[in-house]
Amino acid sequence: ERRLRDAHIGRFKPLVDFDWAWPKSIDRSAVEELMTLAFVKDASNVVLVGPNGVGKTMCACNIGYQAVLAGYTALFTTAGQLLGELAAIDSDSGLRRKLRHYAAPDVLLIDEVGYLSYSNRHADLLFELVSRRYQCKSTVVTTNRAFVDWGEVFPNAACVVSLIDRLMHRAEVVRIDGQSYRAKEAQEREAQRLAERAAKSAKASTARSPKHRS
Repeated sequence: ERRLRDAHIGRFKPLVDFDWAWPKSIDRSAVEELMTLAFVKDASNVVLVGPNGVGKTMCACNIGYQAVLAGYTALFTTAGQLLGELAAIDSDSGLRRKLRHYAAPDVLLIDEVGYLSYSNRHADLLFELVSRRYQCKSTVVTTNRAFVDWGEVFPNAACVVSLIDRLMHRAEVVRIDGQSYRAKEAQEREAQRLAERAAKSAKASTARSPKHRS
């Protein structure tokens, strides 16, 4: 319970409830193999690539949860939170301490790389963290951008090629393609609400109608 609380995974959909038929393409066997955590024993990385809402974060959260159950330490964070926190530290000692904090977990899950653009300093900080974990601990990254587009995420950053090289070395890359599952659920909820309102309206209309006299 303590390790799960420290992991900051939060609420997530269990993999057993995932609709495998919804994505246009997903390697189910590869995702299920990740849940065995063989990559953690090998200190290799995982990169989940795909558009918004296809289940990348859900998969990452399930990996983190399984890691905690298996006795590993895990930590879930978004790229924005991670890099914003590191960049805000103005002392060398404080930065080293925070980098050790993020370098320590057996499994570090970094969500939403590519949704925002970052400065050269952010790129350097991420490179430093990935380098510290390289071949020692496993890092799981979710991104909506192919690696060839990471130059747009970290514009003019000299370390991008080296960052990708360390992240990709011996990494398991799982690509998910399709439309947003959240949008699908939102449409289904809206359709259900409209149906419920229509049913209530019909019931109220019936109740207001004059009764036939015998």
